[in-house]
Amino acid sequence: MSKRIAIVEDDPAIRENYASALQKQGYDVLTYSSRPEAEQAFMQRLPDLAVVDIGLNEEIDGGFMLCQQLRSLSKTLPIIFFTARDNDYDTICGLRMGADDYLTKDISLPHLLARIAALFRRTELLNQPQVATDLIQSGALLMDSNRMTVSWDNHPIELTVTEFWMLHAIAKYAGHVKSRQQLMDESKMVVDDTTITSHIKRIRKKFMQLDASFDRIETVYGMGYRWKSS
Repeated sequence: MSKRIAIVEDDPAIRENYASALQKQGYDVLTYSSRPEAEQAFMQRLPDLAVVDIGLNEEIDGGFMLCQQLRSLSKTLPIIFFTARDNDYDTICGLRMGADDYLTKDISLPHLLARIAALFRRTELLNQPQVATDLIQSGALLMDSNRMTVSWDNHPIELTVTEFWMLHAIAKYAGHVKSRQQLMDESKMVVDDTTITSHIKRIRKKFMQLDASFDRIETVYGMGYRWKSS
């Protein structure tokens, strides 16, 4: 069964161009030109992945609003911001709202297709049989890479697909420093340092909402990040 991708883009030429390219890759593509139109459709049925522009018609931040609605409906649905707005502020805002990726429209079509395929490969791990090596336990942390679930002191923590694999990369080898490049490799991302920092901050914040004293994710300046085992 082909994956359903939703494209939310107000420019008809861009919308149809990418829809056609994705359909040629075998995806089932749904297109929407506005936030209200997309929200109404998503309340009926969620796609398997959403590609969202930030500015939608008169709504300068319509894509951000849509992302928040999608995250309220699904914690793990892959969301990609695909926008002409190339600045750190918008990138950080998008990732804080729970997007898995932030791409600018000047990237190549093969690059976009590769990022979509990478997100789908990660979500497909949910359907694989569980084996003991899928589990990571370190103190109060328990991660199941098959079901992509995380708990801290037996309380579940909802992470996006990208957040999960970034945490997995450092928790799997507790005490070892993981460089930003290694985090990108593990989570199938190609981003700048600011984006990685935003993801790490968001992960920390989710743990601290449960445990105000949480300090297991350590920044090793000039090197990367590590999970402190105790």
